Amino acid sequence: MQSEILDILREALWAATLISAPLLATALVVGILVGLFQALTSIQEMTLTFVPKLLAMMVVFWMCADYMLRTLTSLFVDRIIPMAAG
Repeated sequence: MQSEILDILREALWAATLISAPLLATALVVGILVGLFQALTSIQEMTLTFVPKLLAMMVVFWMCADYMLRTLTSLFVDRIIPMAAG
């Protein structure tokens, strides 16, 4: 029983990693590009770092929502619900 719970926990953490990876990668890439732009132009506006990241992450979330939902649903249907049912 304890090994099953640890296996499900490991799979849940892996699913969380897969679900969050597109958003985190987008924030990283956009943050580096905006930081490079700010360093090259000497513009130190605070909203310049926030707004592009927010917009890019919204677009990526919209594009990856189906993938994220399928990943989470498969975890619940394949592992969580059968364990709870029996």
